[in-house]
Amino acid sequence: MRDTEADLRPILRIDFPPDDRLGRGKIMLLEHIRETGSISAAGRAMDMSYRRAWLLVDALNRMFKEPAVDSQRGGKQGGGAVLTAFGEMLIERFRAMEAKAQAAIADDLDWLDAMRDCNGAPQEEPAGKPF
Repeated sequence: MRDTEADLRPILRIDFPPDDRLGRGKIMLLEHIRETGSISAAGRAMDMSYRRAWLLVDALNRMFKEPAVDSQRGGKQGGGAVLTAFGEMLIERFRAMEAKAQAAIADDLDWLDAMRDCNGAPQEEPAGKPF
């Protein structure tokens, strides 16, 4: 497969019945928290409000037996957030699942890529009745 921005890629999302989900957005948020040490800064890096970022972290922490993020309230030294060992493992395992999915369907993605119309020209409607 070609290594370009236009390459097809599967997007992994795990649904936890009844209402929880784990996908690339939450994993990216965890990665930004790891880089910045802050839920607020991680949210800004993803163009989301602090409230939205905090709600996603809260959801992650409630989804599992162990929290993914440990946060400290503000104060003289300011607040902050760090990933727990579980949070680090969650990122690692999710990224590994993405790589496995990509590898498992690489031939199919290549076929789809070869079959797509990259020039974006609209297809003419076939003559006859509309669908």
